[in-house]
Amino acid sequence: MADRSPAPDTPELRERWGSFEFSPAYKAKADTAIARYPEGRQRSAVMPLLDLAQRQVGEETNTQGWLPLPVIEYVARYLEMPVIRVLEVATFYFMYNLQPVGRFHVQVCGTTPCMLRGSDGLLETCKKRGMVKGHVSEDGLWTLTEVECLGNCATAPMVQINDDNYEDLTPERLDHVLDELAAGRQPKTGTQEPGRHTSEPVGGPTTLREMVTENHDYRGEW
Repeated sequence: MADRSPAPDTPELRERWGSFEFSPAYKAKADTAIARYPEGRQRSAVMPLLDLAQRQVGEETNTQGWLPLPVIEYVARYLEMPVIRVLEVATFYFMYNLQPVGRFHVQVCGTTPCMLRGSDGLLETCKKRGMVKGHVSEDGLWTLTEVECLGNCATAPMVQINDDNYEDLTPERLDHVLDELAAGRQPKTGTQEPGRHTSEPVGGPTTLREMVTENHDYRGEW
């Protein structure tokens, strides 16, 4: 699993990120998020603000984004919260990266349904490209993390890469997705099974067939 400890608080880290603040575009988004909550409850916006901060860091570094400690402190000041409270949120949720990541954060689901459907082969595919769990690849493109259930068990195995899910994967299909991303193209997201659109049964339904095209009333037949 991913390391949930923040990157070391070094002078170099402070020099690079100590003056971080939201850009005008991100500040507008942050203030919009805060405004969703009643007066006195602004701290409830801590999760969207951490996400916005991570995305701004990603844009500045051409990566998927992460949260250096000075950036976490900035979010705490923005919301007038103790830093430890913001750090508690950032370390609890895996959507926040606490260590530098590559341009593409490849999160491979290793929970039972994905494992039974071949997630080990997906991890091997990543390793053949030089990915090592918890590290940025030498070319700066990839960071590999094995995670727990990503919620697409019906289309296992799957990976999440940045904000997108790729499902019904085989090593060959994952190779294609990674090739497309490395070439600067956007591969098809969702299921990679030909002819499948979401999580419907492969080969079509075996029950309730009349419901495919219209709202058939079965009650008289039951």
